[in-house]
Amino acid sequence: MIPIYSQSDGQHCIQQAALFFLQRYQAQHAGNDQVLFCKAVEYLRSTFELAMPLAEKLVSDAYGDLKILHERRRLDISASIDTLAVITDPANGMTWAVPVGAIVGRVIEAPDNRRLRLV
Repeated sequence: MIPIYSQSDGQHCIQQAALFFLQRYQAQHAGNDQVLFCKAVEYLRSTFELAMPLAEKLVSDAYGDLKILHERRRLDISASIDTLAVITDPANGMTWAVPVGAIVGRVIEAPDNRRLRLV
């Protein structure tokens, strides 16, 4: 029997190819993510004969994966509630319950906070 793959399976495989491309050439384009992004899009278009919008979407998704690859800690949305953020570190099995008020007080309303912007 021949296995049947959905379109999303194929797109996931191509997205993984984009991620590998980004990882491989990231050092060559350090400081210029736009060039790296464009080269990855062209790689997908030429290798897999994709339309530009789909290639850009898959590279964009892969780029997001690349940026969080080394960030171990994750927000556990299913365990969090509106007043408590639950953060996990799967690498060491640690879990933290952080009151949202503490996040607001120490990050958002911190006097030296210039990084965050109101959206």
